[in-house]
Amino acid sequence: MKNMTEGAPLKLIFPFMVPLLIGNLFQQLYNISDIIIVGQMLGMNALAAVGATAPIFILTIFVTFGLASGFSVITGQRFGADDMEGVRRSFATSIILSVVITTIMIVFFNFIIDPLLKMMNVPPDIYENGRSYIMIVINGLYAMMAYNLLSAILRALGDSKTPLYALIISTLLNIGLAITFVGPLQLGIPGCARALVIAQSISALFCVSWIWRYLPELHLSSKDFVFAREEIVAHIRTGLPMAGHFSVLGVGILVMQSVTNGFGPETIAGFTAAIRIEQICTQPMVSAGLAMAVFAAQNYGARKFFRIREGVKKMSLCSLAYAIVATVLIITFGENIVMIFLDNPTPEVMASAHTYFHYSIPFYFFLGQIFIYRNTLQGMGFSMVPICGAVLELFARCGSAIFLAPIVGFVGVCLAEPISWFSSSSLFAACYFYFIRILDKKQ
Repeated sequence: MKNMTEGAPLKLIFPFMVPLLIGNLFQQLYNISDIIIVGQMLGMNALAAVGATAPIFILTIFVTFGLASGFSVITGQRFGADDMEGVRRSFATSIILSVVITTIMIVFFNFIIDPLLKMMNVPPDIYENGRSYIMIVINGLYAMMAYNLLSAILRALGDSKTPLYALIISTLLNIGLAITFVGPLQLGIPGCARALVIAQSISALFCVSWIWRYLPELHLSSKDFVFAREEIVAHIRTGLPMAGHFSVLGVGILVMQSVTNGFGPETIAGFTAAIRIEQICTQPMVSAGLAMAVFAAQNYGARKFFRIREGVKKMSLCSLAYAIVATVLIITFGENIVMIFLDNPTPEVMASAHTYFHYSIPFYFFLGQIFIYRNTLQGMGFSMVPICGAVLELFARCGSAIFLAPIVGFVGVCLAEPISWFSSSSLFAACYFYFIRILDKKQ
C-alpha cells in the first residue's frame, strides 16, 4: 500500500504511474494480439469481422472498468482517511454490486445482440464470424469484471504493481492460447475469444491469491458484507456515473464503427488497425489519468486540496510534452506499423489508416487533458461531471460522424474524434477549476 498525501506530487505519481502504463500496454495486447493473429493467420475478412464488432467489446470493457474505478474511489478516500474497516466494507459492497450488474449486462446483451449487429451495418460476409466472437466475450464478462474490480481496489490502496503482474501473465497466456486455438486446433475466430476469457480468468485468480497471501487488511468476513443502504448508495453514486460515462463513450465508438462499416471490409480493416495503434500510443495519457484519480482521492480524503491543484498543473505540462512526442512518432511510423496487422494490406486499407492518423493525432493534447481533469474530478467525488462530459462527447462524436460522413466520406468519421476531444476537454477543465476554487475557499 502507498500513501500519496505526503511528498512531491510528481515523485509519487510517476512511480505509481509506470506500472499502470505497462499494465495498460499489456491490456491493449489483449485486443491487438487477437487482431494480429486473426489478420495474419485468417486474412482480411477475419480481421474485419473482429473489428466490426470490436465496439461492443470495448463497450463492455468501458462499463466494467468504469464501475470498478467508481467503486474504488470510495475505497481510496477511506484509505486516505485511515479507515481500514471502511475500506473492507467498501470492498465487500463493490463485490456484491459488481456481480449483480454484470449479470444484468450479460442477459441484456444476449437479448439484443442480433438487432444491435444489424443496426451497426455489419456486412453479411463477416456477420457470423463477428457474432460468434463477441458472444463468447459477452458470456465471459464475469472474468473481465473480476479483474477490473480487484485491480482497481489494489490501485486505490496504492498498489499498482500487483495488477501489472497479473496482466503480464494473462496477456502472455492469451497470446499462446490464441495461436494454439487458431493454428493447430483450427478453432478460428471463436478460438481467439475463448483464449481471451481464459486469460482474464487467470488474471483475476492471481489478484485473489495475492490479496489472500499478502494483504490481510483486505481479508473479508461476514460482517463486512452488510446491505446497508448508505453503503450501497455511496458506491452506486460513484460507480454508476463512471460506468455511464464510459458506456456513453462506448456508444460513441459504436456509432462511429457503424458509419465506418458502411464503407466496406477494406475501410473497416484500415480503421481497425489505426484505432489499435492509437490506443497503444495514448496509454501514457490513460495511465496518467488513473494515477491522478488515486492521487486526488487520497488527498481529498486527507483534505489536502492544494496538493491536488499542484498535481494537476504538473501533469498537464507532462501531458503536453507527451502529446507532441506521440504526434511525431505516429506521423513517422504509423503506416509501417499497420503492416503488422496484415501480411499484404491493400492500398485501400493503407489509405484508410493514413487518413485517420492525419486528422486525429494533431489533437492529442486535448485528449490528454480529458484524462487528467476527468479522473481528478472522479477522485474528488464529483462523479456527475464525467458523465455530463461523456454525453457532450457522445453528441459531438456521433453528430460529427453522422453529419460529415455523407458529405466528405470517411474523412467525416476521422474528424469526429478531434471535435469530441476538444468539446469534452473544455467542459472538464471549466468544471475542475470551478470545484477546486470552492474547495480552496472552504479550506
